[in-house]
Amino acid sequence: MLREMQFDGLVGPTHNYAGLSTGNVASTHHGGQVAHPRIAAMQGLAKMRFVHELGVDQAFLPPLDRPILTALRDTGLTGTDDDIITAAANTAPLMLAQASSASSMWTANAATIAPSCDSNDGAVHVTPANLLSKAHRALEPMQTSALLKTALPCATHHRPLAGMALRDEGAANHTRLHTDQGVVHLFAYGTDEDDSTAPAPQKFPARQTRAASATIARHHQLADDRVLLVQQHPDVIDAGVFHNDVISVGTGRVLLTHERAFLDTDAVITMLADRLGPTFEPLVVTDAMLSVDDAVQTYLFNSQLLDTPEGHVLICPADVERHAAARAVVDGWIADSSSIAGVHYLDLRESMHNGGGPACLRLRVPLTDAERATVPNGLRINEDTLQLLEAWVQRWYPETLTADDLADPALMHTSREALADLCTQAHLGPLYPFQQEA
Repeated sequence: MLREMQFDGLVGPTHNYAGLSTGNVASTHHGGQVAHPRIAAMQGLAKMRFVHELGVDQAFLPPLDRPILTALRDTGLTGTDDDIITAAANTAPLMLAQASSASSMWTANAATIAPSCDSNDGAVHVTPANLLSKAHRALEPMQTSALLKTALPCATHHRPLAGMALRDEGAANHTRLHTDQGVVHLFAYGTDEDDSTAPAPQKFPARQTRAASATIARHHQLADDRVLLVQQHPDVIDAGVFHNDVISVGTGRVLLTHERAFLDTDAVITMLADRLGPTFEPLVVTDAMLSVDDAVQTYLFNSQLLDTPEGHVLICPADVERHAAARAVVDGWIADSSSIAGVHYLDLRESMHNGGGPACLRLRVPLTDAERATVPNGLRINEDTLQLLEAWVQRWYPETLTADDLADPALMHTSREALADLCTQAHLGPLYPFQQEA
């Protein structure tokens, strides 16, 4: 039986607000503010606990090692690890912030996944995102690839795509929809650089290219009739919709989307309906119901849409509950749709302030029972794992963190001690380069 396992990124101990993500309104707005790593991690764990208690398979991916010193050494800085941190703080503070970012917490950008039942070779396929659009995120793929190989030993793992023409942001721009009639992998891209006449955003760069999406579909051996490549509307990218999961979310037979999500949303809905049949249920929000700006502000479409034993359930950020128009949209979905059984509102303000809601924090991995059994026990969320992780966070994580704190080498040493301790307690083995070098 194929079921989705949710892999959430565990917020790392260097979680901070450096405002690194241009085009992400929340990230830039909160840049420079005081962050709360311990609260951020506990909020993420509370969401994992909630999903687990809904009866959904839940796992986690550990934080990456940060700051990543190889990136700083590559800039020409020399000396001991402590020397590198001090020199970067004095001469290249932006690079230090990039190397210290905890952005791997948003595992919707970790990779794109195809289940074994969809691929021509009958294998699970994983392509880690290259995240080349942002300097701090482009530092992630090597460690992320290694973590995914540990988490999903049953899968065929591809290399991240190479080159700016193949900019790829992972599952944040990919949705798998399915009914009894068919399966569609909906790939949303921001720019088609092979077509000079195609419209493009003017204010913020498009992070996903059409060529990248098409390449992933080929690598994953997806038949043409199971792939749909569609362009995001350039105007919504300029309004802060840096990934498609800020304006659209779907699973199974349900797609929740804004009328301005795609260059031609009506055509997208028609094509999906043709392939998926009469049970496909698109729930389209109009501008009159909720503006794009309000959708970006509340992250309504970055809610998590889960297929639970009780039906489809939405996990929305608390910001949606506090916003009258967004709350009215959700209430309407529950009242008028046969697909949405209920909604739950969770406080994820630390992640939200840095530009990521419930859906950003998770990577959906559809697995059979046999494939799911290969996921290491130490990464599976259950009551024992939750208690271990909660105690671990309370022990190791700083209560507050500012840009100035990144300059203290003690943060690096404490973070590494914490990651080594997590590997030991969760029986994961040496996951990080600093462990392997030692």
